[in-house]
Amino acid sequence: MSKVLLLYGGFSAEREVSISSKDDISSALKNKGYEVIEHDLQDVWQLLKVIKAEKPDVVFNGLYGNWGEDGELQGFLDMLQIPYTHSGLKASVLGMNKHLCKLIATQNGVKIAQGEATTYAKFLQNGTSIPFPYVIKPVADGSSVGVYIINNPSDLENVSYSDLNTEILIERFIKGRELTTMCLNGKSYVVTELKPKTSFYDYKAKYTSGYTEHVLPAEIPEAISKTCLKYAEKMHKALDCNTISRCDFRYNEDDGVVFLEINTAPGMTSLSLVPEQAKYAGISFADLCDILVKNANCRHQ
Repeated sequence: MSKVLLLYGGFSAEREVSISSKDDISSALKNKGYEVIEHDLQDVWQLLKVIKAEKPDVVFNGLYGNWGEDGELQGFLDMLQIPYTHSGLKASVLGMNKHLCKLIATQNGVKIAQGEATTYAKFLQNGTSIPFPYVIKPVADGSSVGVYIINNPSDLENVSYSDLNTEILIERFIKGRELTTMCLNGKSYVVTELKPKTSFYDYKAKYTSGYTEHVLPAEIPEAISKTCLKYAEKMHKALDCNTISRCDFRYNEDDGVVFLEINTAPGMTSLSLVPEQAKYAGISFADLCDILVKNANCRHQ
């Protein structure tokens, strides 16, 4: 029996999302015969004490956002030489940084929206050359935290970041249908269309039951579905993701399929998209968690 240290909670804006997925992951791992130690990461020194006392074989990364999927935890565990689930340091850093990720997408023939990276302070001073409507989002954050859709100058009154040095990405708003696809061990299986009841697929739509309809498989032309699957596999490979990733897209007839972002540590709640798509591909939630543990590794291992 392998001993798995399940990390959840954490320091990021997505802490509550992580906490809500903890019980399902823990139960799945126990059903697969693993000994599970659950730890709410709030203090690194305490984490070190737990690792020293428990000596886990694998760390299951159940954290999201900063310190979960941005490379910091990955680098920490690499130094300790403890295998962990999901992607390594490089893929995590590149996937979390939306600007760098878009540059990689372009290099690999994946279509993106016109955009520019800047800081909140520079934006307040200089504005942007991107025409209305456009989207403002943090360069490195997840779950649609801090995302603003700007249709006209009056919408700018709602934009606020606590730190003037916050790095932001401003890009042309792509109207159309919200699509997403999982890539598991280099292969993508199906496309889901998301139909949120909110103005866009924001934090509330992602994590509130009944706020978003999941159409699986998406009712889209076969050529569009194939493009999404191909793009997801390209981005998974380009970033060198481990085991699992999920790519989000927008689609309309004029722009075609436009890549929005990749998630190297996709959500694992009861409302999450990856477990849903895995089930469609014949992979149960418990099997998915098991695959993640079995594929766990660390740099230089």
